[in-house]
Amino acid sequence: MINFEKRGRRNTEETVSAAVARAKELNIKHVVVASNSGETAEKFLEQELEIVCVTHHVGYKEPGVDEMGAEKRQVLQEQGIKILTTTHLLAGVDRSLRFKFEGVYPAEIIASTLRLLGHGLKVCVEISVMALDAGLIPYGEEIIAVGGSGKGADAACVIMPAHASQFFDTMVKEIICMPREK
Repeated sequence: MINFEKRGRRNTEETVSAAVARAKELNIKHVVVASNSGETAEKFLEQELEIVCVTHHVGYKEPGVDEMGAEKRQVLQEQGIKILTTTHLLAGVDRSLRFKFEGVYPAEIIASTLRLLGHGLKVCVEISVMALDAGLIPYGEEIIAVGGSGKGADAACVIMPAHASQFFDTMVKEIICMPREK
């Protein structure tokens, strides 16, 4: 396992290299990567892998706004990358309740617990389940998930996701890399 001293974009190239190498070692064909701009997802092109790019949902930063432009989305799709833009598994309605009633709700407790391992690893778990629920990766197979702490990637793991309705059957098989800084 690789432990980065600091989190963030500075680790993207090494995270991608480590994720691709581990996918090849384990004969894993599917990579799910968090990428709002598409920049991190593009780094997986030409690796003979099936790539799913999971973005923030429309309206994440500003109502009605999609952070990934239509042109970039089209370019990625033309290169064979599947793109998933939908409500985040561990936010959605629970986050709305928190904003409205200032409480804490189960999905946010799960998210905060996963963040004990770092934001990027929480993202890896979340996007894996989202991609499975969308039918973009096969059920019952190990995948590589890649996430980050904002821009770029700094965490990767081997994971066998379960559907959201069986979330606690999700298995993180191994951590490929993560930052020591949380």
